[in-house]
Amino acid sequence: MAYGSDNNFRAALVKTKTLTKDQLAEAEQLSRESKLALTESVIKLGYASEDELIKCLAAVHRVESVDLDEVDIPENVIELMPETVARENAVVPIAEVDGRLRIAISNPNDMDTLEKLRFILNRDVVISLASRSSIFATINRVYGQIDGQSADSILQEFTDTAIDFTETVDDSKTTTREDGSDENTAPIVRLVQMMITEAVQLRASDIHIEPFERRVRIRYRIDGMLHERDSLPRRQLGAIVSRVKVLASIDIAERRRPQDGRIKVTVGEKELDLRVSIIPTNHGQSVVMRLLDKDNIKIGIRQLGLMDDVFVKFQQLLKRPNGIVLVTGPTGSGKTTTLYSALNSINRPDKKIITAEDPVEYYLPGINQVEVKHSIGLDFARIIRSMLRQAPNVILVGEMRDAETASMGIQASLTGHLVFSTLHTNDAPSAISRMVDMGVPGYLVASSVVAILAQRLIRTVCPKCKVRYMPQDYQLQEAGITPAMKETATFMKGKGCNTCQKTGFKGRIGIHEILMIDSKVRELIFANASTTEIRRYAITAGMDTLYTDGIRKVMRGITTIEEVYRVAKRTEQDAVPTSAPASAPT
Repeated sequence: MAYGSDNNFRAALVKTKTLTKDQLAEAEQLSRESKLALTESVIKLGYASEDELIKCLAAVHRVESVDLDEVDIPENVIELMPETVARENAVVPIAEVDGRLRIAISNPNDMDTLEKLRFILNRDVVISLASRSSIFATINRVYGQIDGQSADSILQEFTDTAIDFTETVDDSKTTTREDGSDENTAPIVRLVQMMITEAVQLRASDIHIEPFERRVRIRYRIDGMLHERDSLPRRQLGAIVSRVKVLASIDIAERRRPQDGRIKVTVGEKELDLRVSIIPTNHGQSVVMRLLDKDNIKIGIRQLGLMDDVFVKFQQLLKRPNGIVLVTGPTGSGKTTTLYSALNSINRPDKKIITAEDPVEYYLPGINQVEVKHSIGLDFARIIRSMLRQAPNVILVGEMRDAETASMGIQASLTGHLVFSTLHTNDAPSAISRMVDMGVPGYLVASSVVAILAQRLIRTVCPKCKVRYMPQDYQLQEAGITPAMKETATFMKGKGCNTCQKTGFKGRIGIHEILMIDSKVRELIFANASTTEIRRYAITAGMDTLYTDGIRKVMRGITTIEEVYRVAKRTEQDAVPTSAPASAPT
């Protein structure tokens, strides 16, 4: 959006009350000092959104503005413009009217682009205005349907390329430019960059590059679900893996051992870290790139999805001077986000916080973070032993993997430190038996652990296309929802729209169960009680299980019954709430 020099546009911003005169003056000053376009300055200051500016600009130029999320673009219209042309010029075709092609563009003053499009497409072009971000989101949607059925795939030009990228090339002798890119494999350089850019725009958390006998499968994990994006010829695997290794500063000659690395990339205005993992398989090296977006950990504790009662308990835990707080769940259940949100909330100048992580995923200002390095013997236990000499108030141990690490964490909690850590268990009560199984005496677990928070992530219903519906009676009965509860509930589901790529879900939220270690639980631990007994007591004492918390969110219209079943199961001990909660996250 670099069209801020139009005087009529500036006047319209004030006339339409999009900005006040003072706000316009401040934005102009920032624009001059930072050498930004006026519109970029307005957005940066938070005085108006990109969509509001587009509407104002459309009024000045007397063209229509369009909400691309609400537009269904016919396939025959999409085929009129190649995807490479759309991306290169930041435009998207939306309709064909009387032989003319209507396109969405963000800058109506860009006459050079319009003339170029008329020449390339050999037809007259008329414009509608839309924000640049929505244009690229629409390009991803209409050209790159997640199910891989699009007519003009983003990776098609590489799939059909005649260049032979065989694995017989000696990668160690490949010449690279100063920026690390390979002059002989420029298409692959662009392919990997496109892959990362598209994954960010689709809100993916992981990119999976998986080799098979005749193809290379590309998949993105979006909202916890894997979606196949494309298949590439098998011959391109070696060049793709080599390019990723160059970016991650990994030895490209090593093919037999697992390797790890990190990539720093900038996509748009976002700076991202990619954690790279490479393992050898029977068909070649498999690559997973995990996208670490710093914005994901800036959410407050309230946005994690904790219900009011759990939220109050968790807040109280953060005020404790000592003790161990465990967060449990499988890989990808949001444990890191929960712990970082907790640390951010207590990160003040009067507290010293030290973390031991393997590896450090996000860098937090004001917090001392130490990375485990097994190659030099720097493991969790050794880091904890050393960090205690640094006089911290709060300690985060990435994971309690063995008895030595757990014992060191317990010693730290018993000597006046608040310790946060994670465990891989299915529910909160199981964490106790897991620590005992590792070799930690039960009396130490009982005296040090103050609470265990188990969690999972479930997809939330898309806010754009959600509609009320009523599940079938057998579904309600199976879920444990009675007719009386049904009357007070609001059930929602997504119809599927362009915003959510037709899935009906957008975004995720947590479901939780929190086990507070009170005197009765300590007695049960001392008596070597089973996980079932501890769980039964916790439920009678008021603990909502993962399943129960999920059903609460179903009754509030936040998610669906099927989504809760995907990550949590109902047992005979689960008590379903008698009504929807008075307050819950939205």
